[in-house]
Amino acid sequence: MKKTQNIKIKNLIFKNPLILASGTFSFGDKFISVVNQMGGIITKGITLQPRPGNPMPRIWETASGLLNSVGLENPGIDAFLKNILPGLAQLKTNLIVNISGNQVKDFTALAEKLSDADIDGIEINVSCPNIRETDKMLGQDPKTVFQVVSAVRRKTDKFLITKLTANFIDPLLTAQAAKDAGSDAVCLVNTLYGIALDSNTGKPMLGGIFGGLSGPAIKPFALFCVWRVASRLKIPIVGCGGICSADDVREFLHAGSSLVQIGSANLRNPYAGLEILHKLSDKNFKGGVK
Repeated sequence: MKKTQNIKIKNLIFKNPLILASGTFSFGDKFISVVNQMGGIITKGITLQPRPGNPMPRIWETASGLLNSVGLENPGIDAFLKNILPGLAQLKTNLIVNISGNQVKDFTALAEKLSDADIDGIEINVSCPNIRETDKMLGQDPKTVFQVVSAVRRKTDKFLITKLTANFIDPLLTAQAAKDAGSDAVCLVNTLYGIALDSNTGKPMLGGIFGGLSGPAIKPFALFCVWRVASRLKIPIVGCGGICSADDVREFLHAGSSLVQIGSANLRNPYAGLEILHKLSDKNFKGGVK
């Protein structure tokens, strides 16, 4: 395998374009040999207070994908900083913490607590589709996206990615809002709303009733979202959605991504990122739709 090119966005250098997506590799401390060869890892979502997550079952396999309804189970920011972050010092790649909340002040408080932490960046998650406490994602309103991102930006100078949704909203509108508010990059896209029902009883198969659809099933739509934003807006894009092979990575780079996130593939095979990396070479990192 040829050595891959470094990618620089703002003050961060990524040794390759592969990032392990939030929620699919825990905190990165279980497969250090994999994580350290990636361009970066994004932790599972962190909230102000601990969250037990949604009722079981939380995962349901679908045609060419899966539904997840984990519900942001996590220990909370204070426990993360005290008990988990110190153990991540052994990581030799970019460490980005995913944060989530129900209102602007949640994100502000999280950003403040992380502002002096030994991390490389923050991913602002305004697009989780399986939180049952809210009927509407913050990321479905450009004005709210602007408020959240600008509030975080005022609290930290760390590298910021805003993870956007395409559920009932044009991501071009929210990407513009995120850029205007000071986000250094946007991630397109988070999972799409989905539900699975028992064909005999009509009972939901997920304990949380609905969840987020990911995997190869959403790849063509995710590619379109990347292309739409990249062709109209000048901001670094992290492509996400159904990336399972080196060819998938190439397609997202051609569509306009600077980086990509590997998500559901990690759940099936924790070495998926390494296998993809080994099939890439320098010539594959030249983006732009032909």
